[in-house]
Amino acid sequence: MENKAVSVIEEFNMISAGDCIVTGLSGGADSCALLHFLVSLRESKKLRLIACHVNHMLRGNEADRDEEFAKQFCEKLNVEFCVLRKDIKALAADLHQGTEQCGRDVRYDFFKKTAEKYNAKIATAHTASDNAETILFNLARGSGVKGLCGIPPVRDNIIRPLITSTREEIEDYCRRNKISFVTDSTNLTHEYTRNKIRHDIIPVLRQINPAFEQAAARTSSIMRSTDNYLRCKAKELLSNAHTDNGYKANILYKCDETVFAYAISSLCDSFDVTPEAVHLSLIRKICREGGSVELKSKIFAVSNQGYLRIIKKSDRSYDEEIRYSGQNFIVINDKKLSISIINIDEFNNRKKNNKFLFHNSLDYDTISLSVLFRCRKSGDRFRPVGRGIGKTLKKFFCEMKLPAEERESRVLLASGSDILWIEGIGAADGYNVTGNTKRVMLIETDKTEETHNA
Repeated sequence: MENKAVSVIEEFNMISAGDCIVTGLSGGADSCALLHFLVSLRESKKLRLIACHVNHMLRGNEADRDEEFAKQFCEKLNVEFCVLRKDIKALAADLHQGTEQCGRDVRYDFFKKTAEKYNAKIATAHTASDNAETILFNLARGSGVKGLCGIPPVRDNIIRPLITSTREEIEDYCRRNKISFVTDSTNLTHEYTRNKIRHDIIPVLRQINPAFEQAAARTSSIMRSTDNYLRCKAKELLSNAHTDNGYKANILYKCDETVFAYAISSLCDSFDVTPEAVHLSLIRKICREGGSVELKSKIFAVSNQGYLRIIKKSDRSYDEEIRYSGQNFIVINDKKLSISIINIDEFNNRKKNNKFLFHNSLDYDTISLSVLFRCRKSGDRFRPVGRGIGKTLKKFFCEMKLPAEERESRVLLASGSDILWIEGIGAADGYNVTGNTKRVMLIETDKTEETHNA
């Protein structure tokens, strides 16, 4: 085990001299072996080690026994010890989660917060056996390439020095180094899916191939390379399809199906959504035909006017109105408008360095003090500069290919149903800056701080 751990640390550059490492310590053989091994590197690598134990409060006295064991184990090794007690059963019920997933989330959150406190890396005791179980579990669920990647040796600041060592090799390490450990009684039952894989399925696969865990490790390594390649192709696809209005749907649906799936998954990441196979099939369809697909509550994939976007729909209504009476700034619908009045000479000087200034400018002397800042209403009309004709705002937005989800929130300056200015587009004909303009009204738009942070 020692040689494998040293090799994987070197291969993936897991540990540097002077690192602080937060180590998960359950009290089982794997985590005890990992901590003991890291202690053996402590002096030569000048490491600071902190062990984190989570008492899930699921097994009564046995859970308390494990906590006390972990504490004493750290005392013998002279390692700092942190503990978190959490009623996982109650929390899982509140969150409508399974206890396995809830426990995992709590552990990693505890590790993450502790690591942030000490500016540390996180070491977990995942093994080649855990990796094999994960691959089989994902295979049973119908996972694709990503699921078959298994457990990565390094993910962000999480390192797994034992990922190439089998459970048998780790138990042998414990025997040779006279390391005692505790056994979680739930690991011996068939209550959890992983236990069924561990006790029933893997022994059969070992009869076919005694080195099954190593074979699974090779598969996960190959799949990680494949996954990296597909991520690169998806990034290239999105770059080719990207426009200010979204992503060109015809470019997306003509690409390879697997690359398409990776690209859509990438777009969904920022919304904390993992699209399922049925979602991907429907999104590919709307790229051809238009329409929308609900990915989860209020999160939609929308394809119209030849562009695909992932959007979050809001429940709010944009019916706020603010009369302009010379204010320097106003806040409307979570947007701050900074308003200034300058003479034409200053405007012309500033325009030399800001070619987009005309989007924010109006001829101030054409504006009455009865105008309102608001969002669109039925019947609104707009006269684009240089067109010679007016049209409904609805038709104009369609011609501009403005995404539907943005149309409701665009701030307008209006006099009745006549639109004088549109956020991001500019002034209407007759209100724009011309050679006869003497004073210019500048309107600069930004989101309020609360909205930006949200």
